[in-house]
Amino acid sequence: QVQLVESGGGLVQAGGSLGLSCVASGRIFSINQMGWYRQAPGKQRELVAVITSGGLTNYADSVKGRFTISRDNVKNTMYLQMNSLKPEDTAVYYCNADVRVIIPRDRYLEVWGQGTLVTVSS
Repeated sequence: QVQLVESGGGLVQAGGSLGLSCVASGRIFSINQMGWYRQAPGKQRELVAVITSGGLTNYADSVKGRFTISRDNVKNTMYLQMNSLKPEDTAVYYCNADVRVIIPRDRYLEVWGQGTLVTVSS
Protein backbone atom coordinates (compact mmCIF):
# COMPACT_ATOMS: atom_id res chain seq x y z
CA GLN A 1 0.00 0.00 0.00
CA VAL A 2 2.84 2.36 0.88
CA GLN A 3 6.45 1.90 -0.11
CA LEU A 4 9.70 3.62 0.79
CA VAL A 5 12.61 3.27 -1.59
CA GLU A 6 16.11 4.42 -0.65
CA SER A 7 18.87 5.24 -3.09
CA GLY A 8 22.32 6.77 -3.08
CA GLY A 9 24.35 4.33 -1.06
CA GLY A 10 27.78 3.17 -2.13
CA LEU A 11 31.47 3.11 -1.36
CA VAL A 12 33.29 6.28 -0.34
CA GLN A 13 36.64 7.07 1.25
CA ALA A 14 36.89 8.47 4.75
CA GLY A 15 36.40 12.21 4.70
CA GLY A 16 34.20 12.03 1.65
CA SER A 17 30.53 12.79 1.13
CA LEU A 18 27.47 10.87 0.06
CA GLY A 19 23.81 11.71 -0.34
CA LEU A 20 20.86 9.42 0.28
CA SER A 21 17.28 9.78 -0.91
CA CYS A 22 14.07 8.12 0.20
CA VAL A 23 10.92 8.32 -1.90
CA ALA A 24 7.54 7.40 -0.50
CA SER A 25 4.84 6.15 -2.85
CA GLY A 26 1.39 4.65 -2.66
CA ARG A 27 -1.95 5.75 -1.27
CA ILE A 28 -0.48 8.41 0.96
CA PHE A 29 -2.67 11.07 2.53
CA SER A 30 0.09 12.69 4.53
CA ILE A 31 3.43 11.92 6.14
CA ASN A 32 4.30 12.97 9.66
CA GLN A 33 7.78 12.26 10.96
CA MET A 34 10.39 10.73 8.67
CA GLY A 35 13.77 9.44 9.70
CA TRP A 36 16.98 7.71 8.82
CA TYR A 37 18.25 4.77 10.82
CA ARG A 38 21.30 2.60 10.33
CA GLN A 39 22.47 -0.84 11.27
CA ALA A 40 26.12 -1.81 11.25
CA PRO A 41 27.20 -5.47 11.11
CA GLY A 42 26.67 -7.13 14.46
CA LYS A 43 24.98 -4.07 15.96
CA GLN A 44 21.45 -2.97 16.65
CA ARG A 45 19.63 -0.53 14.41
CA GLU A 46 20.11 3.03 15.63
CA LEU A 47 18.62 6.42 14.96
CA VAL A 48 20.61 8.71 12.69
CA ALA A 49 18.26 11.66 12.22
CA VAL A 50 14.56 12.48 12.13
CA ILE A 51 12.56 15.32 10.63
CA THR A 52 8.96 16.38 11.23
CA SER A 53 6.55 17.50 8.56
CA GLY A 54 7.25 21.04 9.69
CA GLY A 55 10.99 20.65 9.27
CA LEU A 56 12.11 20.22 12.85
CA THR A 57 15.13 17.97 13.04
CA ASN A 58 16.96 15.85 15.57
CA TYR A 59 20.30 14.08 15.14
CA ALA A 60 22.28 11.37 16.85
CA ASP A 61 25.27 12.88 18.63
CA SER A 62 27.60 10.82 16.46
CA VAL A 63 26.49 12.59 13.27
CA LYS A 64 25.77 16.14 14.46
CA GLY A 65 27.59 18.70 12.38
CA ARG A 66 28.34 16.17 9.63
CA PHE A 67 24.93 14.94 8.42
CA THR A 68 21.96 17.00 7.27
CA ILE A 69 18.44 15.66 6.97
CA SER A 70 15.84 17.39 4.80
CA ARG A 71 12.59 16.63 3.04
CA ASP A 72 10.38 17.76 0.20
CA ASN A 73 6.77 17.34 1.29
CA VAL A 74 5.43 17.88 -2.22
CA LYS A 75 7.57 15.07 -3.62
CA ASN A 76 7.20 12.84 -0.53
CA THR A 77 10.96 12.59 -0.51
CA MET A 78 13.52 12.73 2.27
CA TYR A 79 17.24 13.28 1.96
CA LEU A 80 20.35 12.71 4.02
CA GLN A 81 23.51 14.57 3.11
CA MET A 82 26.50 12.93 4.76
CA ASN A 83 29.80 14.79 4.93
CA SER A 84 33.13 14.04 6.59
CA LEU A 85 32.28 10.36 6.56
CA LYS A 86 34.10 8.00 8.91
CA PRO A 87 34.62 4.25 8.71
CA GLU A 88 32.28 3.88 11.70
CA ASP A 89 29.47 5.31 9.54
CA THR A 90 29.55 2.09 7.54
CA ALA A 91 26.11 0.51 7.79
CA VAL A 92 22.88 -0.25 6.02
CA TYR A 93 20.82 2.94 6.12
CA TYR A 94 17.05 2.60 6.40
CA CYS A 95 14.33 5.12 5.71
CA ASN A 96 11.35 5.25 8.08
CA ALA A 97 8.12 7.19 7.84
CA ASP A 98 4.92 7.66 9.80
CA VAL A 99 2.33 7.68 7.04
CA ARG A 100 -1.36 8.48 7.18
CA VAL A 101 -3.58 6.61 4.74
CA ILE A 102 -7.33 6.99 4.40
CA ILE A 103 -8.09 4.12 2.02
CA PRO A 104 -9.47 1.62 2.87
CA ARG A 105 -9.67 3.26 6.30
CA ASP A 106 -8.14 6.19 8.12
CA ARG A 107 -5.06 5.02 9.99
CA TYR A 108 -1.35 5.59 10.49
CA LEU A 109 1.27 3.18 9.25
CA GLU A 110 4.92 2.92 10.23
CA VAL A 111 6.78 2.07 7.04
CA TRP A 112 10.39 1.01 6.49
CA GLY A 113 12.46 0.97 3.34
CA GLN A 114 14.59 -1.97 2.25
CA GLY A 115 17.85 -0.24 3.15
CA THR A 116 20.85 0.99 1.22
CA LEU A 117 24.44 0.09 2.06
CA VAL A 118 26.97 2.79 2.82
CA THR A 119 30.59 1.69 3.08
CA VAL A 120 33.31 4.09 4.21
CA SER A 121 36.85 2.92 3.62
CA SER A 122 39.77 4.12 5.73
